Amino acid sequence: MTRIPEMEQPSLPPSLWAATAEPAPALESLQGAIRADVLIVGGGYTGLSAALHLAEAGRDVVLLDAGEPGWGASGRNGGQVIPGLKDDPDALEQRLGKKAGARLVETVGGAADEVFALIREHGIACDAVQEGWIQPAHTDAALVTATARARQWEERGVPIRLLSADEVHARIGCSPIYRGGWLDPRGGTVQPLSYARGLAKAALKQGAQLFRQSRVQGLETDGSGWKARTAEGSVRADSVILATNGYSDGLWPGLSRSVVPVFSQQLATRPLPEDLRDRVLKGGVSASDTRRLLWYFRLDRDGRLLMGGRGTMDRPGLDQGAPLLQALHRLFPDTRDIDPEFVWAGRVAMTADHLPHLHVLDRQVFAGLGFNGRGVAMATVMGRLLAQLANGAGPESLPFPVTPLKPIPFHGFRGAAVRAMVQYYRFLDARDARRHGG
Repeated sequence: MTRIPEMEQPSLPPSLWAATAEPAPALESLQGAIRADVLIVGGGYTGLSAALHLAEAGRDVVLLDAGEPGWGASGRNGGQVIPGLKDDPDALEQRLGKKAGARLVETVGGAADEVFALIREHGIACDAVQEGWIQPAHTDAALVTATARARQWEERGVPIRLLSADEVHARIGCSPIYRGGWLDPRGGTVQPLSYARGLAKAALKQGAQLFRQSRVQGLETDGSGWKARTAEGSVRADSVILATNGYSDGLWPGLSRSVVPVFSQQLATRPLPEDLRDRVLKGGVSASDTRRLLWYFRLDRDGRLLMGGRGTMDRPGLDQGAPLLQALHRLFPDTRDIDPEFVWAGRVAMTADHLPHLHVLDRQVFAGLGFNGRGVAMATVMGRLLAQLANGAGPESLPFPVTPLKPIPFHGFRGAAVRAMVQYYRFLDARDARRHGG
């Protein structure tokens, strides 16, 4: 079994995705002083999407990453491309008002389609499959909530499909623990690191300059532009996009304190036997359920079964795979004799209001972060929105709220609070399982 070490290294940590990804583009670290229209800090989906869109618009773009494109969460997530946000469409319209809320709902509802359209347009090899996403409900109460959510999307023209308990278990191929659920045809899966590398190659093809192993150590302005310093070079630019998400540091005051990074833990089995593979997640669907600490699962191209769930607030230790393996065996009992092949983790950036945040931090300095577990689709969209801002669009023209940066109060204590909440949610989920047999 391959496990990630406790201390993260600048090189790409081992995972299923690192072992099976398309080759990375050949990049160098920044050496010397260069000039650009737009500097992007961070080579995840957000930064890469922004670089691609800006380069297509004819802008001179430089992207700097402390590791390499896809090194962070973009290369370690479960690869599920899920439309929408945590809040349901009606709730978003109530929060933002009917007009602004409807624009946001349309944008986030189309996020998965936007990902797959980019993949097709640029010929990105990333095992893309858009065969739908299932949300199975683990209790009767959760089924009521999930059904209402599905109906709200149906009212907005999405051809959702409500699933009975028997249909859920038949489509997923799991033990009979779910009460029912729904299928969203917009969802799908990608090989997440290959997708990041594909975006990088597409941006390079359009003329963007990308540099690896080039951590930005300082950012300053002379009043007419911005200068970023790395260990061996510098970039002067008219505009700056900060796309560091859960790996934000002290480069911009308060940015890292506006999100709470938590770990999402994942494991992947060895390839399933053919007869079992034919029964699990039929048609290439993926799923994530309604638990407070949800389980999410999918197959990769070689028939490995991937299982994910909440990790710890701290750096993941070597024993973190055991609870996830127990969950896998409970959900898919026929996998008990199939050894895990990979265990790894990545950061999910959570926000206090459960919405992604888009900021204008200063004159021509922009940031977007906090995707709350929906990062493949939403970070791709966020990159496009940031590119529009850097290209001169006014915040009021965007179908997404631009909000002031607000560090979370008592952020230094959030770790302990989240750990306590995780334990409480784990207790509630275990109680539900005892009551409902899930």
